[in-house]
Amino acid sequence: MKRKLSLLIVALMATSLVGLAHDRKALRINEVMVVNDSGYVDDYGNRGAWIEIFNANFSPIDISSVFLSTNKEKPESCLYAVPIGDQLTKIGKRQHVIFWADGQPNKGTFHTSFKLTPGSDNWIGLYDADMSLIDSITVPANLPANASFARSEDGLGEWEVRTGGDKDYITPSSANIIKDTNKKITDFKEKDPNGFGMTIMAMCIVFTALLVLCLCFYGIGQIGKYFSRVRKAEAQGLDLDTTQLVDIQHDSGEEIAAIVMALHEHLNAHDTESTVLTINKVKRAYSPWSSKIYSLRELPHK
Repeated sequence: MKRKLSLLIVALMATSLVGLAHDRKALRINEVMVVNDSGYVDDYGNRGAWIEIFNANFSPIDISSVFLSTNKEKPESCLYAVPIGDQLTKIGKRQHVIFWADGQPNKGTFHTSFKLTPGSDNWIGLYDADMSLIDSITVPANLPANASFARSEDGLGEWEVRTGGDKDYITPSSANIIKDTNKKITDFKEKDPNGFGMTIMAMCIVFTALLVLCLCFYGIGQIGKYFSRVRKAEAQGLDLDTTQLVDIQHDSGEEIAAIVMALHEHLNAHDTESTVLTINKVKRAYSPWSSKIYSLRELPHK
């Protein structure tokens, strides 16, 4: 038994590790800035090159023990390992995290040991703990200063240069597509400005749900009634034929009331007692301890 339990625990641990590795495959390099003179600042108030990682999963994931590298041929020669034990390395679902490529890992978990080189192509690779490549991108050398190289949407789409204009936002640690309105809500508002359609739809949904509930309760009642008749037929020794079960009727209210009253009288019955009182005189030996004359106060002499 203990051996089976230990094997089950090992299997569950292996399954969880496989699931974690599978989740890490959904990590994506999402946006990169090489020259940062007037943009995003780190926790120390300094500006520098940064790399944004996006969690494309619909569940949180811990990115500790993953690797970042800028050497495609020999990634081990320029490797930064995300430290283990930092609670900030757990990325929420569909969220982002920024790594500062400033060559100063002593500043914290999110500061890499390498730098990006302005004016030249910068290859960036994201590796799993077993050194399998998860994602990579080559940032072009002609990327302007204070511009970013980003995906058209989070984790998907083509790479494009963003200069921070009205239509090409630079979005560190946020979604690459900023939605200020919901197109479906806008279209619905245009088609139903007074809200009558929404009211009718809501009422239809509510009444439909109530109708479904009524049908469910009715069906449950009929099923319970059928099984009750089956049990009663078995108790009475009748055939379980459906035609005979239909003829079996429940006890009437008068019969049930009579049974209840009989049980009440039976459970609350008293012994018949005589109502004659008998007083017998008891003779006892005189004792000053029981004499009342010693307990009465004497009247004062006048």
